[in-house]
Amino acid sequence: MRKIRKDDLVKIITGKDKDKQGKVLRVDTKTGKILVEGCNMVTKHSKPSAAMPQGGIVSKEAPIDISNVMLVVDGNATRVGFTVKDGKKVRVAKKTGKVID
Repeated sequence: MRKIRKDDLVKIITGKDKDKQGKVLRVDTKTGKILVEGCNMVTKHSKPSAAMPQGGIVSKEAPIDISNVMLVVDGNATRVGFTVKDGKKVRVAKKTGKVID
């Protein structure tokens, strides 16, 4: 079970985008990387293609290591723990003790 999932709101805690918040677009469990909406933007030079006949320079999100983000619950960045409720393993915010899902 993962601590950070798709569509979670996260805060970046280190790097060039420190203190920015965004929604998780994709989680790659094999490499431990995530894509955060509007964060860690890079410019890519794309060749002309059928989808983009002009080609040019495109700005897009690059993956961030999962250890560089924290989950945001009720406006506060918090660590994530797990507990068993009604026979199901659920995520819990360490700061407030609130069940996340």
